[in-house]
Amino acid sequence: MADVTGTTGTLVLAGTPIGDVADAPPRLAAELERADVVAAEDTRRLRRLTQALGIHTSGRVVSYFEGNESARTPELVEALSGGARVLLVTDAGMPSVSDPGYRLVAAAVEKDIRVTAVPGPSAVLTALALSGLPVDRFCFEGFLPRKAGERLSRLRENADERRTMVFFEAPHRLDDTLAAMAEVFGAERRAAVCRELTKTYEEVKRGPLGELAVWAADGVRGEITVVVEGAADAGPGDLDAEELVRRVRVREEAGERRKEAIAAVAADAGLPKREVFDAVVAAKNAEKAPPKP
Repeated sequence: MADVTGTTGTLVLAGTPIGDVADAPPRLAAELERADVVAAEDTRRLRRLTQALGIHTSGRVVSYFEGNESARTPELVEALSGGARVLLVTDAGMPSVSDPGYRLVAAAVEKDIRVTAVPGPSAVLTALALSGLPVDRFCFEGFLPRKAGERLSRLRENADERRTMVFFEAPHRLDDTLAAMAEVFGAERRAAVCRELTKTYEEVKRGPLGELAVWAADGVRGEITVVVEGAADAGPGDLDAEELVRRVRVREEAGERRKEAIAAVAADAGLPKREVFDAVVAAKNAEKAPPKP
């Protein structure tokens, strides 16, 4: 129950299964039963989870989702300030990772309220481990923008990212996203589409982005995580003229001036700026040349 001695309570971020309920961390059941307040992204899913675990929550259950996160946070901070133990759970995985939680954590930290976690399943790490791509360095990009232009802009920002990249995506947008990735990163860039992780119809489709885009055009269902290989750490002579021009154009489309784009591409590739400049000029001249009869 809540602490009545005047000390502040504890915010507990609890990971929940991303598919198989048997993956629930051992401490999750105990924390659900112990909490004074359980803040759940979907209270109906919480009810199904507690039934599957064979437990009952004794504390107050409140909803905490994107639509009421800002309004509900002060109420939960007040409970924490009064000594309550507040447990935060989302529909699947760890709170705050593309799910509600960040605002509450930031507000609790600001008030010097203790924040701890019950580690649990993560679609990001699971997909990364299954992808077959390098895992020594990676970055998580979450969901890309829904609008095509904004999506391309975001991808262009990552055109030269050398770390393995992890994205979430909705199934009905997967084909467009993979096509955009192939355009920006190159059709031959390796990737993996991880679908329905830990569930009955789990599937990991690996291959070049161009091939995956064609595969996804027929429609893909379920929860999707996409893992994409980072850009190659190319040395002098490793990139042909076509790739040099593509990299310059990606930077230009992202807002860089051509001079700065050429300098950046040359530095990344370990080449003289003149060589990249010549490749860009040659490509421009080729576009202007009349078609052969």
